[in-house]
Amino acid sequence: MDKVLFGDNQFFAVNHLSDEKSRAQAVRFKEDSAIIKVLDEAIDLGINTFMCTTHDRIANICEHMRQDPARYARFNIYPCMPYAHKYANAVTELGIMGTIKQYVPGNIFGTFAKGGLAFLNKDIRKLMELLVDAEMKMFKGINTPVIFIQNVLVDMILGLKMYDVFAEYDAYIRKKYNAEPGYITMNMPALIDALESVGITNPIICSSINKLGFRMSGGKELYEKYLREKQFRAIAMQVLAAGALRPKEAMEYLGTLPNIESVLFGASSKANIAETKGFIEEFV
Repeated sequence: MDKVLFGDNQFFAVNHLSDEKSRAQAVRFKEDSAIIKVLDEAIDLGINTFMCTTHDRIANICEHMRQDPARYARFNIYPCMPYAHKYANAVTELGIMGTIKQYVPGNIFGTFAKGGLAFLNKDIRKLMELLVDAEMKMFKGINTPVIFIQNVLVDMILGLKMYDVFAEYDAYIRKKYNAEPGYITMNMPALIDALESVGITNPIICSSINKLGFRMSGGKELYEKYLREKQFRAIAMQVLAAGALRPKEAMEYLGTLPNIESVLFGASSKANIAETKGFIEEFV
């Protein structure tokens, strides 16, 4: 993985500290061209990986990239699924049948048969495969070397102790998409223990890691212990603690920790992208 990963929160009005900033971002990035402009600026600054949700508008970004293969030939996208709001909104607007037709890939009757059987048998593996295939439709022809499960699902699986689902996901992503599975979580220590229990070694785990302990379930000290003692590939996210830390201070802290392979951040201006990227490369 690259050391510097560019995120998408700013494009979809996600700001954990300020509703006012969220509204401003929603206005600024209401057109796809505004998102593409910032992504192109990131690429020009040497960033080659975009880690994003499977928001509907990402499909438009992928289509733009397919139309200019020379420009984006070396650019990677790390999909993060599922984007729960997408499905909730679709059911409201289209109904259950309409949502299935909109998002489920392949022959609808064959998929129904597979999904129906999965439901009757409570076969989590088949349901998981349907979900992954539906979410990956938009990335056809795009480099997707790592595919993540979002924390909303990872942490639910942790809570239910259904750890075998992680093993099934690991196997399916490797076989079907020739990619590495990744996991986003708000409880890194618990996830590492769960993955070890089902034989998953050296996993890619993205979690909050920051100087203030923001969204680090179990506490900063436990995270630091696992970073020192466990074998996994850590991606640090929410490194600025929702804006409570300045980039330099945040990256200086990460630089004191072992085993940070990548840093995920979002920014909406070329100057801020350049500044944060420079601090990551200097300290981490």
